[in-house]
Amino acid sequence: MDADIAPSTRGRILVVDDDDNLRRVLTLRLESAGYEVTAASCGEEACEKLPDAEPHMVITDLRMPGIGGIELLEAIQKRTPGIPVAILTAHGEIPDAVRATQAGAVDFLTKPVGAELLTCVEAHVRQSREYEVDGQDMDGIVTHSPLVRAVLHDARRIARHDSAVLICGPSGSGKELLAGAVHKASGRCGRPLVAINCAAVPPELLESELFGHRRGAFTGANYDHPGLFRSAEGGTVFLDEIGDMPERLQSKLLRVLQEREVRPVGELRSVPIDVRVVSATHRDLPAMIAEGSFREDLFYRLNVVQLRLPALVERREDIPLLVAHRLTQLAECGVPRRVFSPEAMEQLLTFAWPGNVRQLFNVVEQTVALSPGRVISSLLVRRALGEHESSMPSLDNARDEFVQNYLRQTLRLAEGNVSRAARIAGRNRTDFYKLMRRYRIGAQGDQNS
Repeated sequence: MDADIAPSTRGRILVVDDDDNLRRVLTLRLESAGYEVTAASCGEEACEKLPDAEPHMVITDLRMPGIGGIELLEAIQKRTPGIPVAILTAHGEIPDAVRATQAGAVDFLTKPVGAELLTCVEAHVRQSREYEVDGQDMDGIVTHSPLVRAVLHDARRIARHDSAVLICGPSGSGKELLAGAVHKASGRCGRPLVAINCAAVPPELLESELFGHRRGAFTGANYDHPGLFRSAEGGTVFLDEIGDMPERLQSKLLRVLQEREVRPVGELRSVPIDVRVVSATHRDLPAMIAEGSFREDLFYRLNVVQLRLPALVERREDIPLLVAHRLTQLAECGVPRRVFSPEAMEQLLTFAWPGNVRQLFNVVEQTVALSPGRVISSLLVRRALGEHESSMPSLDNARDEFVQNYLRQTLRLAEGNVSRAARIAGRNRTDFYKLMRRYRIGAQGDQNS
């Protein structure tokens, strides 16, 4: 249980709606269910109350005078991207709902709100509180994925200790970002975090970069160099791509970890060090041990605690949130604000992403730079992904693609409830079922065979 929350309180909710009656009803229902509620009548008031309210979840109306729901959502994602935000929508607001999805909304509640209110709040508040440790966020990491949240939960706990950490995961999945977050959440955060990519430094220079050298120790050593470990004194050393470290240096690194001292190249005496070691790799180190290219004893020294980041395809639900986060970063650098069309977002959601989050961010940046207007088209995304089309699609094919995407989006917004999806689309239930059968779309928006 969080120390700052009374035992009778299930969590903190910020409710934002310009309708006084609806705001009161929502507040009473949530308070009767055990939640602590802060209410705001507009987006501007919500922004003012956000720091003091410290909500575990925000529920906001989509359309309000001044700052609307989407603008409020974007402001919250910019300030505290970990807070889940649900949007209150009226029927027929699909384009705005798609925009909200792109900005990172976790759910949509259609007015009038029924029993789904407490179901939605319970799920997201429980998840938000489960991974809240001493009110501390893992710096710079945005996610709704249960897989990533579980990793962050472990990372927060082990950050307080000095145990060596090995971060595993495919290239581009955010291992360096996680290493930095562990350092910032640790007691060593006031001291340096010094990083080196073991694969990027020539083998003949890596030893002096790690452990330092004396002037004149070798050709080109024109000055004393403290090395990575001594530069990080009192802080954290991050050894990226540790699986690419030459075998000759693995034994020397092992000795440094065992004896807690380094001997610079050309020096006769060893120097004591006080550092924490965090390492990362995309390689299969146990397989390398089996083939004899990585030391088993070094592996056990580095692998006291292991954190494994999933590939982006294992956390597709994070793609809209990551896209919104990158768009916000670009906008803060003076780049005009852009949004992805529904078809373009669908392509991002379904792509294989061999380069993971790094590749996704590159695609976002490239399409933002090349987009002639505010809306980024699916054609630009296809080009950025290397999926060129030889010709314009026919009118029939273009219409079919639009209807398929529309059905998928509607069913996902309706959480698989076909009657609700039909109401959103303005069609009767029988006609909607016919469209689903024609385009082979399942109730969850998936493609039937």
